[in-house]
Amino acid sequence: MRIFADSACDLPKSYFETNPVTLIPLRVHIDETEYLDVMTIDSQEVYAEIRQGKQPKTSQASPEQFLTLFEELAQSGEEGLYIAFSSELSGTHNTAVMIRDQVKEEFPNLSLTIIDSKCASLGYGLLVKEAARLQKLGESVERIAEIIRFKAKHMEHLFTVEDLDYMARGGRVSKTSAIIGGLLNIKPLLHVENGKLVPIEKLRGRKKVMKRILELMEERGERLHEQTIAISHGDDEAFAIEMKDMIEDTFHPKQIDIYIIGSVIGAHVGPGTLGVYFSNQLPS
Repeated sequence: MRIFADSACDLPKSYFETNPVTLIPLRVHIDETEYLDVMTIDSQEVYAEIRQGKQPKTSQASPEQFLTLFEELAQSGEEGLYIAFSSELSGTHNTAVMIRDQVKEEFPNLSLTIIDSKCASLGYGLLVKEAARLQKLGESVERIAEIIRFKAKHMEHLFTVEDLDYMARGGRVSKTSAIIGGLLNIKPLLHVENGKLVPIEKLRGRKKVMKRILELMEERGERLHEQTIAISHGDDEAFAIEMKDMIEDTFHPKQIDIYIIGSVIGAHVGPGTLGVYFSNQLPS
């Protein structure tokens, strides 16, 4: 069995080098140059460009990438599972479905399950890691897909951004809101709802945001001490470690993973962003 994931899962290159998961890179455009996320550009390079005033653009994985991978899968006779970035945030999932159907015309025996995770960043990354873990245990594609769909449905994402200007550039918030937010040190708190990034509330300063994240984890999380919780950051590891210490002191989770937010999502949310990911329901 082969597992596929795209780079919006924000797992580092080292993960794909040491685990049986095939990376499908999304694309980043800076000035006139196109890069393959993770493969030919590092997210820290993207944050450096943003800090210098550049506005990187992003685009989905190409149909050609999927065609090559899916034809290879069909010819190998293996089963495949592609866990995709939320279809509400990228066209990558829909392109993959289209190419799978096209390949099946030539290779009717192609066995490829595609899951729209409706997740982003490490909310998505936790699903990929779980699928790889289950594969190593010898679980079937059907069983892995069942578990991943359940976990995707119950994945919580809590995000805050350092500077609303970055989201204003991408049309996520109005320019007026960004200006006022900057003057008042207002930090928005957002979550993912049905695959979309949705604002919850606005708070003044990081400390209040972090405290509110803990409150929401308490309200929404189930048996957090049994979970692996993930934290992603926009090139601000100290912020992530501070959040990690607060979560550990409050909930004592089994494990906490910290990774930098990748180039594609980072291009839209900017440096200083923080995301926390956990489950609101565990399998019985």
